[in-house]
Amino acid sequence: MKTKKRLFIGLLSVSLGMIIGLVILIWFLAVNRDVVFYRVLLVVFGIFLLGIVALVGVGIVGMVLTLYQAKAIPSMQSYMRMATNLLFPMALGIGHLLGMNKNQIKSSFIEVNNQMVHTKKLWLEPEQVMILAPHCLQKSSCPHKLTMDVQNCKRCGGCSVHRLLELSEKYGVPLVVAPGGTLARRFIEKYRPQAIVAIACERDLTSGILDVNPLPVLGVRNMRPEGPCVNTTVDLNQVENAIQFFLVNSESWQKIKMYREVEG
Repeated sequence: MKTKKRLFIGLLSVSLGMIIGLVILIWFLAVNRDVVFYRVLLVVFGIFLLGIVALVGVGIVGMVLTLYQAKAIPSMQSYMRMATNLLFPMALGIGHLLGMNKNQIKSSFIEVNNQMVHTKKLWLEPEQVMILAPHCLQKSSCPHKLTMDVQNCKRCGGCSVHRLLELSEKYGVPLVVAPGGTLARRFIEKYRPQAIVAIACERDLTSGILDVNPLPVLGVRNMRPEGPCVNTTVDLNQVENAIQFFLVNSESWQKIKMYREVEG
């Protein structure tokens, strides 16, 4: 189920409003202070916060314009990253106080991130894109260790990994299976991808997207029929669509596709 993107944007805006309220409070305290030193100190701090408010405000406006126009605005990318990194924890806290589910807020963030990535014009080759999958996709009863080498998969069809391997081979895109953020970062350092198709739960996708920013990541949420972290599945169509987006301008993939069409 897709979560509305305006939820995340709305919570960011509320967070920004709270900071503006803090600036107004500081200004009020400064005006009513008798001691010049404290007045100057409050004014300087208020100006500092006001500068942050201005930059973050530009970032939120940039997000809204990017989503509305479906077109990237390169000059605002740094401001959008700043707005997300600074206000995201506050947005989560506000959402929690309002009784919202954290996963719902994180899903909204993932939807915003994915649409922002889709506004970019990327020219990538298959070896520059990486599929990053969680170990919980592997059947819990499977004795084969895939986290160090996904080729250990015996392709029995008991989980989604063998289908991901097929997509990896079809598009020439490397696939890795990581049990957590630490090993995921090692794989990123090893392969140095220019873009990532990441499969995970809302929590891990959110932290991963923020961690590797500004590296473009298309997040695909896993499905958890047996609960979190065990025997999860994934919509393979979403994974394939994400791969195709990154390779839409790839010369090598276009040649392979033409060759297959002729052979087929």
